[in-house]
Amino acid sequence: MSPNRLKKIRESLMMSKAELSRKAGISPITITRIENGMPCRMETMRKILLALGYKISDKNKVFFD
Repeated sequence: MSPNRLKKIRESLMMSKAELSRKAGISPITITRIENGMPCRMETMRKILLALGYKISDKNKVFFD
C-alpha cells in the first residue's frame, strides 16, 4: 500500500468522490481504494491528476513512490 495525498487534496478542493470520479472517468470505488493506499495504474493516476486540475508533472504532489 503506497501513501498518497489524494483525499486531502480532494477535500481541500471541496470535491466529492462522486464528482472526482465523474471528472476523471473512473468509478467512486476506485477513488476510495486509491485514497486508502491501494496501488493504481499510471493511466488512472493521469486521469485523476487532470481531473484535479494538476499537470502530469505534478504527480509527486499527489502520489508518492
